[in-house]
Amino acid sequence: MDIEFVTVGTELLLGFTHDTNAAVFARTLAPVGARVVRRATVADNPDSIRAAVGEALSRTGFAVVSGGLGPTTDDITRESVAEELGLELRVDQTVLSDIEARFARFRRGPMPESNRKQAQVPEGAEVLANAFGTAPGLWIATDRGTVVLLPGVPREFKALTEEHLVPRLAALADSETVMVSRTLRTTGVSESLLADNLGEHLLAINDVEVAFLPSLEGVDIRLTATGAHDFVARALDAAEMALRPILGHQLYGMNEDDLAALVLGELRARGARLAVAESCTGGLIAARLTEVPGSSDVFTGGVVTYANEAKIHRLGIDPDELARAGAVSDEVARAMVQGVVDRFDANAGIAVTGIAGPAGGSDEKPVGTVYLACTWDGTIESVKRHIPGTRHEVRRRTVQAALDLLRRML
Repeated sequence: MDIEFVTVGTELLLGFTHDTNAAVFARTLAPVGARVVRRATVADNPDSIRAAVGEALSRTGFAVVSGGLGPTTDDITRESVAEELGLELRVDQTVLSDIEARFARFRRGPMPESNRKQAQVPEGAEVLANAFGTAPGLWIATDRGTVVLLPGVPREFKALTEEHLVPRLAALADSETVMVSRTLRTTGVSESLLADNLGEHLLAINDVEVAFLPSLEGVDIRLTATGAHDFVARALDAAEMALRPILGHQLYGMNEDDLAALVLGELRARGARLAVAESCTGGLIAARLTEVPGSSDVFTGGVVTYANEAKIHRLGIDPDELARAGAVSDEVARAMVQGVVDRFDANAGIAVTGIAGPAGGSDEKPVGTVYLACTWDGTIESVKRHIPGTRHEVRRRTVQAALDLLRRML
């Protein structure tokens, strides 16, 4: 089943807001046999909205529109689509009562008059209840095709897609033909080297589309197959089994796996306690770990020792060693990780020290020079890395590299 997806919002075109809804929609619908064949983003302009919906209906007969259902004057999707379809808008009393009850329930006072427009429903449209906001979704079936209007707030969009669209489109689509993707997550290797390493092995993979998706955390290899359920499962299994041995330790997870969560899981299984000492990353490793729910039963704490004095007084680094080797050195990284596990009574630790830039480098230690040290159960391993990119990129990549070093130790 082919669908066109339209996002509405001038803020999207100006670059102030990222369009995450389109990606969520495509990923959610593909497994039930619905395929997004075209995406468009238009401004909060009635002519643009009407044109996008009209063209989508002429090509596929099915358009899903996200955004522009709010209560303010720039929210004009509902009105524009109704005009394009030649439908009258009428206030739906049930929807209006629901909005009023929502304001009363959350003690925000009486409903502002501006919210009344969200209760307007095109004649013949079906209301899709929204448990997370005041803008309901709308399913509009006409002789020209079907238009579905969904709120643009990501949480609301995702909830309505999963609750209302997935079951409906699964019933309408060819359920015997699905498109399924599987992702192999790698880190510590560049996209080009990864492609070279896989080389001829990719040529031997049949019936599966392979794509390389680089990011600051690593390179994802996305495998996609289309066909009957059993065929797709067999094709993806065969492709994964062919690539796994070549990827080796560069492969750390599947699909949405997060490296920090995987490391915490490995430590949890060992009954370990983790502490971190950070210099150039300024607390980003601790932040990454504590993003994971339940991390408190493994991660005990850490310190940001940015200045040399902090390294000396908080971690017990020998001032003479610090002066001799320099703050960005293998010796200091190893001393930092030993100091932090001693002070936090942990048996696993991570330490990083480096030059994130854009200034501060030298011929001997250029910007991007980073030393990582990890310890597990009394053993310390350390590595030197030359990490490319801006200050932001160096810091983000350093976090991933440090987590990966501990993963490989475990």
